[in-house]
Amino acid sequence: MASHKIALVTDSTCDLPEALREQHALHVVPLSIIWGGEQLREGVDIQAEEFYRRLVADPMYPTTSQPTPQDFLTAYTQAQAEGAEEIVVITISSAMSGTLESARLAASMTDVPVHLVDSKTNSMGLGWQVLAAARAREAGGDVAAMIAAAEAARSRMVYLIVLDTLTYLHKGGRIGGASRFIGTLLNLKPQIYVNHQTGEVEAGRRTRTRQKALETVYQDFFAQLDTSKPLRIAVLHNAALPEAEQIAERIQQEFSPKELIIHIVSPVLGVHTGPRAIALCGYTEG
Repeated sequence: MASHKIALVTDSTCDLPEALREQHALHVVPLSIIWGGEQLREGVDIQAEEFYRRLVADPMYPTTSQPTPQDFLTAYTQAQAEGAEEIVVITISSAMSGTLESARLAASMTDVPVHLVDSKTNSMGLGWQVLAAARAREAGGDVAAMIAAAEAARSRMVYLIVLDTLTYLHKGGRIGGASRFIGTLLNLKPQIYVNHQTGEVEAGRRTRTRQKALETVYQDFFAQLDTSKPLRIAVLHNAALPEAEQIAERIQQEFSPKELIIHIVSPVLGVHTGPRAIALCGYTEG
């Protein structure tokens, strides 16, 4: 991993492909899945593809666990050993997880200045902010420039998700403002989104068929973006790669984005969104 005077730390819910993590010298702290007596660090002890197969087959419902302060301290110590003089940490929304608080506690245990950023989102909503900060660093930017780049990306971020079922969001207790879907609506194909002001999940449209849901989320997503400007877009899926690839191909043909990423969603997020969810997450450059 290349060394930088300013290290960049994030967590495993960022859903960035491994190649980009390596290219931008990111330190990624894993969250964990608790499955019965097992504690499995995502991306280390269990991979996403394996997780989704087991989620469907295993009658036991898994839960999730945030990293400990020691997990972050280990990342800080490694970054310092590689020559870092400052550290920028960008994590999953504090409204969704205690991960940021663990990062904060670890910051009090090190003598390296640590700058904490609440992404107020997850998955590639977080990942895009991390990439923006990394690219600002590579352009010669300081800590302030990195944080400003992440915040600018967040300010223009659109992140919509179509669930195949609300069951997992309900079980996981992460339903937030989407709670109005519960009850007679559990059989629908609901759309949810991340509110980047509150960092919470909110309810979007609801449809009765998957085909209609995917078309609706596509139209709603691009209606909220200024497509005359350069686009950075991610198509995310919970073990639904063929559909994700079809959507990505359509996006490429219709909008020719500056950057287009297809990636599977991390197990910790998959616990709450369930199999076959599809999401579009992206922003326009200023």
